[in-house]
Amino acid sequence: MKQFWIFWIGVAFLFSCGTKETFTPRNFNTIEIETMYSDSLLSIRAIDILNDGSLAFAANEGVFGLYNPRKNMWQTSVQTYDTLNLEFRAVAHTASDFFMLSIENPALLYKTGDQGKMELVYEEHNEGVFYDAMVFWNDNEGIAVGDSMNGCLSIIITRDGGHTWKKTACDNLPKAEAGEGAFAASNTNIKIIGNKTWVGTTAGNIYMSEDKGLTWNVVKTPIVNAKPTEGIYSIDFYDELNGFAIGGDYTNPDANAANKIKTSDGGKSWQLVAENQNPGYSSCVQYLPNSNAKELVAVGLKGIDFSNDSGATWKHLSDEPFYTIRFLNDSVAYAAGAKRISKLTFRE
Repeated sequence: MKQFWIFWIGVAFLFSCGTKETFTPRNFNTIEIETMYSDSLLSIRAIDILNDGSLAFAANEGVFGLYNPRKNMWQTSVQTYDTLNLEFRAVAHTASDFFMLSIENPALLYKTGDQGKMELVYEEHNEGVFYDAMVFWNDNEGIAVGDSMNGCLSIIITRDGGHTWKKTACDNLPKAEAGEGAFAASNTNIKIIGNKTWVGTTAGNIYMSEDKGLTWNVVKTPIVNAKPTEGIYSIDFYDELNGFAIGGDYTNPDANAANKIKTSDGGKSWQLVAENQNPGYSSCVQYLPNSNAKELVAVGLKGIDFSNDSGATWKHLSDEPFYTIRFLNDSVAYAAGAKRISKLTFRE
């Protein structure tokens, strides 16, 4: 099992590029949706594309798996811990290991083991624990973020390839707002580029670090956040300057006021865009590769929406609901949601 994961994980490839001198945004009109994997018991919110196009996921019921595109084959397994029904909503990988992190108490973080099964490398037992997303800066350093406890966000960091994780003390973090956390909706409330890190929260705040989580500051955004079910659900950056965040209220998915924001100065300031225009609530937003920060796709309960003008206007492409999406290239993506993982091909 260890060799299987290592072979397919490879080196993480970040689909981003420098700004081109000329770029003509595309105008997608249709999406071909092919179901690749289905299970009526699963709610899949955490997927991770590997360098060769293979795909890892983890979900509820303790289920996790890996897709081999060369053989069109899935390998799945179930992680157990006592009698608990584990639910995973955060996954990440390095060049040699796959990681998955459970929500709720106890928080359990597993990595690919040397004995053919997943190894538990971090656990946290506390009534208020709830982790939401995880990502690696490089093969040695990674971060996971969870809801606030004792007055600050829960942030755990590894500096040794995921073998050990340490929780950041509240003395080294900004003070959280009352009840502030992050949504475990799509494993996309953290974005990293180089040493920089951005985290979006339920309070509509962006936590920013320029030194891989050693120091932090906070920027308040205008995104809707008056209710516990409102706030930033997903954040993405195309480069160190251009970023986009989306959210809203999953209990009122048609509401489209103050739920989309963008930045062009690295997250120092944020502006509302497409105000009172669809899409409404969305759980995930991603820039398309090689799009000069122009093309975006958002997914959520109401379907799939596309923008080719940096989020100023949007086109509804499909009513098919998904929780999360990752792009394999500039026109093909994997998306996951209730009971399924699908391959999406965008066409003009």
